Amino acid sequence: MDKQFFVVGEIVNTHGIKGELKVLKLSDYSERFAPGTQLYLFPKQGPVQEVIIEQQRLHKNYHLLKFSGYNHMSEVEPFKEGLLKITADQMEELEEGAYYYHDIIGCEVFTLLDEKIGVVIDIFATGANDVWVVKGINQKEILIPYIDDVVKTVDINKKKIEIDPMEGLLD
Repeated sequence: MDKQFFVVGEIVNTHGIKGELKVLKLSDYSERFAPGTQLYLFPKQGPVQEVIIEQQRLHKNYHLLKFSGYNHMSEVEPFKEGLLKITADQMEELEEGAYYYHDIIGCEVFTLLDEKIGVVIDIFATGANDVWVVKGINQKEILIPYIDDVVKTVDINKKKIEIDPMEGLLD
């Protein structure tokens, strides 16, 4: 397969004996797990498989998924620790000012005076806003809050972000 894939969930365990899997959602869109949805299963070992979600329900902050054609725990046991992915054409259109993590990671970060700060290497959600982890030019990690007061421009095509760092942000 030469498609580009994006992770939307991680299989953490089986659930019960009827072939359900406990999945940690790694996407902002719960609709990705709706019955009838096609996903690509990347097991820890073995080939990539296309799977269709037959059933989905929530249980203790996890999605319990059952795939079509898998009806017993022993059939889905090998899927533990696997990843569920989608292709680019399955991705949702985002509103202005919203970005997929893979669009931001790898972008170079500069001040408004065109001083290079570093490169975005990770992102984590805090609830109020995302925080971008930037590997500084001195190899030190800098945490940049994704808020309007700090992030001024994002150019995904040029992989360039301009910020107006508040006092103490770069210390």
